[in-house]
Amino acid sequence: MDRTILHCDLNNFYASVECSQNPILWSKPVAVTGNPRTRHGIILAKNEVAKRMGVKTAQTIWEAKKLCPNLICLPPQFELYQKYSKQVREIYKRFTDLVESFGPDECWLDVTHSTHLFGTGQEIADKLRAIVKAETGLTISVGVSFNKFFAKLGSDLKKPDATTVISRENFRQKIWDMPADSLIFIGKKTYQKLNKLNIITIGDLAMADERMLTQQFGVLGAQYKRMANGEDDSAVAHQDYLDKTKSVGNGMTAIRDLTNREEIEAMVHQLAEKVTFRMREAKLVGKTATLALRDSNLHTVSHSLTDQRYTDDPQEFAKRCMQIFDSFWAGQILSIRSVRIAMSNLEFVDKAQQIDLFDYQKQEKMKRLNSSLDKIRQKYGFYAVRRAKTLDRDFINYFEVDEEADSEE
Repeated sequence: MDRTILHCDLNNFYASVECSQNPILWSKPVAVTGNPRTRHGIILAKNEVAKRMGVKTAQTIWEAKKLCPNLICLPPQFELYQKYSKQVREIYKRFTDLVESFGPDECWLDVTHSTHLFGTGQEIADKLRAIVKAETGLTISVGVSFNKFFAKLGSDLKKPDATTVISRENFRQKIWDMPADSLIFIGKKTYQKLNKLNIITIGDLAMADERMLTQQFGVLGAQYKRMANGEDDSAVAHQDYLDKTKSVGNGMTAIRDLTNREEIEAMVHQLAEKVTFRMREAKLVGKTATLALRDSNLHTVSHSLTDQRYTDDPQEFAKRCMQIFDSFWAGQILSIRSVRIAMSNLEFVDKAQQIDLFDYQKQEKMKRLNSSLDKIRQKYGFYAVRRAKTLDRDFINYFEVDEEADSEE
């Protein structure tokens, strides 16, 4: 029996939230920007009107305004976007408890066992579109398929406010003529390598020789071929899935590639703030820091460092992560797509032994500071307080840091 998987994508999410809050903006070109006061800020999101004028995500503001002089630029309100994101996920959960977030604006839903209650996958998708629009003012595009990859592809095919079905019977006719980089995880550089092998479309990839793909891309080559043929059985995660916590981590895909140590450090500090905030909420401290970097070719390097001292301090955690970075970085050119950090070797605060007695006063001072920051964030939201090092960074997605949080087995 085939599964019924939905991929729901909120259209122009940040900009649509702004328009929903102020309906007069729906008819005007609107963009949410990294820093509207400088020429160096970039477009984080744009509405349909701005899109029709040629405005694109990741453009600089000045480039966008050359195309659309009357573009309305708004600063991001990440707490507001988080509120809307959670509200929409609650709507999804009325139909299934198998809801897996893929960023603040996208979710996979497994509705295989809900169809006897709510109708076919397409009928459920249409109901979701109507409910989300009625209750939030936002629109979603929904892909319906028998696996996660094709459902994701389906939601991209027709926007905004549309349902696209890719079935086992029609997927060859519907998507095989599309460029191979339409598939998730096939980026620009991978697509260029595929083109050199005369693999242009998804169909070409599906029919390619697996041995050749493996020689060129390693184990990923065979995975690309399976994706193109619809051979994916990866599960949609349960909304309440919890493991015994052995590590606490956060990852973030940068809005643009990171190109130097300073940018890596700013991203690490942003992630460390969130990780240690969650650790303190759980009354945990840790010894082992892990840093993982993924480049624009989707190659990942990961290293760990264990210190004798337990910590839940963001500055100390970030320092350890940067020590890891400096241990293998030799000044080469960087093109980093995403950064992930994690703390393991965890222990509850009341059980952890304090080893470094000479730093006791400094540690107590930092504890009081972090406690004060935690109280402010609990009352006013996590981003009510930020480190100066992370301010005005056009590559940091201040919301996504929440979406990639996890506790690992």
